Amino acid sequence: MHTYTYKQPIAIDITPMTSVFNEEGIVTYKFQRYYSNGLKKFADKLWDYRYFLHYNVYDTNDQLVFMCKKVSRKGRVYYEAVDYLHERKYMIAYDKWKELIPDLMITDGNKTIMIDKEMDDWSRFMHNDQEIARWKAEVGEEFSLQLEIKEDSPITNAAFFIAISQCALFIGA
Repeated sequence: MHTYTYKQPIAIDITPMTSVFNEEGIVTYKFQRYYSNGLKKFADKLWDYRYFLHYNVYDTNDQLVFMCKKVSRKGRVYYEAVDYLHERKYMIAYDKWKELIPDLMITDGNKTIMIDKEMDDWSRFMHNDQEIARWKAEVGEEFSLQLEIKEDSPITNAAFFIAISQCALFIGA
């Protein structure tokens, strides 16, 4: 199992470049909430920092490797994600959206991954009814976040899980 950890400020309006550490304590990725312009950042502040939700994940050479953003069209909310290294796009949509805590479905058109979202415990990424990864946030003076990816996961790119977890699980709808 591969383990990654990072810390986030409690305040949602603070958007630092955040380092992600592997199990040896080495920085493997960095990510940051992204705004394409100041008007979007200002509008997002007015809407409680949940409307223009967009995270970029970078490798240790500051190359953009993965992106996830929230999309609201015609009253429907979903997320789009792009893996720049593998040139693959994903759509993340709510499944069973009428439930208090709906599950999320991730698809690239070929494979489907479900996220069993939990508020106070591990949120689990499931593929073919098998857990392939899990993500958890613990609250202290700041959020301590942990990501674990199983060895046999069909997706081994930690940037995939980091970006989707930040958008869909950390911030949410």
